[in-house]
Amino acid sequence: MSEPHSELEDEPQDDSEPGSTPADESAADEGAAEQVAFDINDFPGGARSAIEAVLMVIDEPVEDTVLASALELPVEDVTAILEELSTEYAESERGFMLRRLGGRWRIYTKPAYAPVVEKFLMGGQQARLTQASLETLAVIAYRQPISRARVSAVRGVNVDGVVRTLISRGLIQEVVVDGEPGAAALYGTTDLFLQRMGLDSLDDLPELAPYLPSADIIEELAAEGHA
Repeated sequence: MSEPHSELEDEPQDDSEPGSTPADESAADEGAAEQVAFDINDFPGGARSAIEAVLMVIDEPVEDTVLASALELPVEDVTAILEELSTEYAESERGFMLRRLGGRWRIYTKPAYAPVVEKFLMGGQQARLTQASLETLAVIAYRQPISRARVSAVRGVNVDGVVRTLISRGLIQEVVVDGEPGAAALYGTTDLFLQRMGLDSLDDLPELAPYLPSADIIEELAAEGHA
């Protein structure tokens, strides 16, 4: 008498991922190969021109390490090319420049062409910050992280509306600081603030802090209800 037939024994073993097929895996391998299938030196202008091409399409400033990884180049080579391009653009009569701000690189229009750019983008209407916004931004920049109450204590007026405006412009944001649950929100500046101010870091802010009240005085004013 023959042994009962077992479907489990006759069924071939398949170690592939559920839902995948050999064709899918092959296509994925080919796609991965296509992403790195180039030699930077084969492009006209080599690494220098390739870096310029990437800089023209980025939406946000990029670190030299990121460029080096994408182009498969040594970081020191990419940094040297960026610095060379920055100097070249600055000394030329082009309408743009390459700057390193906040540790990252991006192409910007030169300040001299600001009126032309503003007219093109905004139809001649300049959306400038008010004096109140500038003063509030200065307090936050120099005393961050800081709460609305303490900003109000320094300025002597309510700043809720101004803070909302600065947040909507992307110049300040709530910052996470370890503290007690339910504590007041604290605010600090953003990377966009550094870009707009032309700063590499907050350490490059002009020496204005001595003219602002100290942290202890701000604390006393807030406690007294001057907010």
